[in-house]
Amino acid sequence: MEKEKALGILSLIAISTLIVISFLIKSPFFQQNGDIYRMLFFHVPLAWIAYLAFFIVMISSIFYLKKEDRKYDNYAAASAEIGVIFAALTLITGSIWARAEWGVWWRWDPRLTTTLVTWIIYVAYLTLRGSLSEERKARLSAVYGIIAFISVPISYLSITISLHPQPITGGGGISSTIANGLIVGVIAYTILYTYILRIRKNTFESHDEVQMIEKNRRRTNTE
Repeated sequence: MEKEKALGILSLIAISTLIVISFLIKSPFFQQNGDIYRMLFFHVPLAWIAYLAFFIVMISSIFYLKKEDRKYDNYAAASAEIGVIFAALTLITGSIWARAEWGVWWRWDPRLTTTLVTWIIYVAYLTLRGSLSEERKARLSAVYGIIAFISVPISYLSITISLHPQPITGGGGISSTIANGLIVGVIAYTILYTYILRIRKNTFESHDEVQMIEKNRRRTNTE
């Protein structure tokens, strides 16, 4: 648990640094209403880490099907939970942005819609896991986790036909100051993601151990 403790402290420092930076950075060249551009430092990293989390779900699912090692299923489950939370926060912060920029909380824009669909798909993934027996859960969830990732590149590429601002790598025209702030945000949330992933994975492993002990106890009693 020492690594988890160190990651937890590092996460706290990184997120605190991001919050301070979000208030300190000023960008008169960034054409937004008031200080709404500060939402960038949270909204963009949240979206990127949500995509990362869903990518890890896919990779872990592939490894589980190849090796049938329970730890990969635990990684997939933990990463899916985090991805759903981060995607939800992406939608919430995006709605706040939309209210300031477009005057409405929601618009059925391609980028917003595909992000919502991706979120629903992974909520369904977690629902599927909760509805299956232990014997079937890992394999069926792995297959679903691989197929579900198709929604992620569709969501990302939808920006080309969207009113949503272009990403920093896509000619969005933002200043280097804003770009540096976004990099800090991505680093901070990546550390936080890694910390939560390890904690949740350990929790699932502990649950598996308890179930194994209970199964062995019942087997002994029947004998």
